[in-house]
Amino acid sequence: MAVEKGSKVKVEYTGTLEDGTEFDSSVKHGKPIEFEAGSGQMIKGFDDAIIGMEVNEEKEITLKPEEAYGNPNPQMVKEVPREQLPKEEEPKEGMMLMVGLPNGAQIPAKIAEVGEETVKIDLNHPLAGKTLHFKLKVVEVA
Repeated sequence: MAVEKGSKVKVEYTGTLEDGTEFDSSVKHGKPIEFEAGSGQMIKGFDDAIIGMEVNEEKEITLKPEEAYGNPNPQMVKEVPREQLPKEEEPKEGMMLMVGLPNGAQIPAKIAEVGEETVKIDLNHPLAGKTLHFKLKVVEVA
């Protein structure tokens, strides 16, 4: 049975960067990811790649930033007063924080620059601007 738009699927995957660094793997999490194919729950390139695949079929794909998390948006880099940051740790460039949104959700942000009074935080997805490689295996189609 081939994956079609709207199929409920389970997919095993391993994602790596261009230098071979692994950034995520369903195998390490111990269970495949479940989603509805073509519904926009996954990044576009991943979603598109599984359409037409059969159960137990494996595929390797390479996604340009536009097919994954997009390119970094300079408007997503914000300057905030240092006193708004958690007090437990001294802010350092490259450090990751969780930032609360008005709707209650939390998103990761990376400290881009630390100044005397302010800190620049980058709210772009950590994989924005990166070319991603995935090994995919469809394990179930419903």
